[in-house]
Amino acid sequence: MADDAALVLTGPPSLAPLLARGALLSPFKRPAPDAEFPRTRLVLPGLRVDLARLAAYERVCGFPTGEDALPPTYPHVLGFPLAMRLMSGRDFPLPLLGLVHTSITVTRHRGMPATGAYELAVRVDGLAPHRRGTEATVVTELREGGDVVWESSSTYLARHRTGRPAEAPREEVRKPLPAVAEWRLAEDVGRRYGAASGDRNPIHLHRLTARLFGFPRAIAHGMWTLARCLAAHGTPASCHVRAEFRAPVLLPGTVTYAAEDGRFELRDGDERVHVAGDVYPA
Repeated sequence: MADDAALVLTGPPSLAPLLARGALLSPFKRPAPDAEFPRTRLVLPGLRVDLARLAAYERVCGFPTGEDALPPTYPHVLGFPLAMRLMSGRDFPLPLLGLVHTSITVTRHRGMPATGAYELAVRVDGLAPHRRGTEATVVTELREGGDVVWESSSTYLARHRTGRPAEAPREEVRKPLPAVAEWRLAEDVGRRYGAASGDRNPIHLHRLTARLFGFPRAIAHGMWTLARCLAAHGTPASCHVRAEFRAPVLLPGTVTYAAEDGRFELRDGDERVHVAGDVYPA
């Protein structure tokens, strides 16, 4: 996508009114892969990390606390309010309610000090057809001293009728990775991660609010499951991360963390895979 007009912000947007606006506008959206989408690139300069909030995030995700380094997934949290401002707007064609985070790729070019000053930029990179609806790609970049030190590309799926049969994708059949640990996940993981990240989507918070959206219990945030896996796996200072969010993790619950070389999985025993990804040096 061409680099369209940039809108420079004076501070991070407040998430609560954005989520409310997105919820109210959702019934009026008409998702389609050829729909128009916002071309504005949101830029937030002079960003500094709230160290108390970072420590809460590190604790809930399993990263070590007190180090002057941002975890590899934390810039996604910093960029989330900007992404929500774009995706909750009238000119974004996909409904915010029911939007599913399906994948993310991350490149960390170098270590990022927690005490550094950064410029954050977020844009919608495009729409694409999916067998179950329409998928939007959102790109986030973190700059330090003019250099991109971290970047990601996330896909979000809006499910709707497509006129095409929803055939299952052909996936490479791989032997299950060796189990490393079993994790018992508490019922309040979604609330604790929501408080640390700002993502208080009702499907993650309580059984009753999750049921309104068709889930039997609250589900863990996809980005929490990825962060928890990376905290256990470890990442080099310069790295690429790729992950697919394949199935929701119900809370409370028990999952198996599995890993070998650069690959990792979160699954139900030896059966359904919730998250699959890999990490390799940049």
